[in-house]
Amino acid sequence: MRQTAARWDGAEAELARALRSGPFHLALRAALAARGLALHRVQHRLAQRGVKVGVTSLSYWQQGARTPRRAESLRAVRALEEVLELPPRALTRLLEPPLGPQADRPTARSYHTLHEQSEAVALLIAELDSPIDGGLHTVCHLERIHIGARRELSGRDSQHVVRAHRDGVNRYLAIHQGDPGCEPGEVRVHATDNCRVGRRRWHSGTGVLVTELLFDVRLRAGETQMFSYALEDGTGGQSTEYVRGFPFAGGQYVLQVQFHPTALPVRCHRFAQGSAGAARSAESELTLSGQHRSVHLTEQGVRPGILGIGWDWM
Repeated sequence: MRQTAARWDGAEAELARALRSGPFHLALRAALAARGLALHRVQHRLAQRGVKVGVTSLSYWQQGARTPRRAESLRAVRALEEVLELPPRALTRLLEPPLGPQADRPTARSYHTLHEQSEAVALLIAELDSPIDGGLHTVCHLERIHIGARRELSGRDSQHVVRAHRDGVNRYLAIHQGDPGCEPGEVRVHATDNCRVGRRRWHSGTGVLVTELLFDVRLRAGETQMFSYALEDGTGGQSTEYVRGFPFAGGQYVLQVQFHPTALPVRCHRFAQGSAGAARSAESELTLSGQHRSVHLTEQGVRPGILGIGWDWM
């Protein structure tokens, strides 16, 4: 009896903490645990109140894979508060947009709109048992691209600071899209700081490579991770641009393209796109520095979409 009471007290304390600070999915999970209700029982009690919600949806909500947003979903959350014997708005208030600079989860853009080879990317991500939303967004990202003597993309270095917008994130998926002719299975990836290389998946027909970079800790929502990695390619043909897609709004992004001294372009420019198929906007010329043979762009606050640098050869 004493052990049972201790477990009950612990579950109630965890529920109180989750309801106080969120996020929604942790609060829902804690409420389910504290009340000892299986999802099919919750579904049945909701149906008795005239609210239809699938067990799959309830599971996604408590995992953080999906968030109830539509009117009928919010109605279901209000009914959940009754079923789980919670105070009014205990869960629904956790779904309200945060105000001011503490808004941790940024506006999202579907990855399918950001990549020309989105089907191949989605397939490879699924093979790694990861949702398209990996649970991280950019705080700061510095990326250096190297163009070799054959005008090929010979490699890139990336330094990241990311923030988790859900609990339990312990990896970053590095996506590489090679130029035409790229052999993604021959591309080498090196973890250089605060991460290690995990599984790799690639699609030879599209030149797409997805690599796990594993952290030593599991991040809670709001926590940050700093890490870096390097990639060696050189397997593709002539390169004419480099683009980076951002599913979420975030912090600073800096992209530098450095050219081999025997392969210098005649013109460089930066651009932005709302999606992979959209017209390019915000184009402006970039001046190639003589000593360092490089150009760069800096974006202080990235928005969902695409940023890139293109160049022309003689």
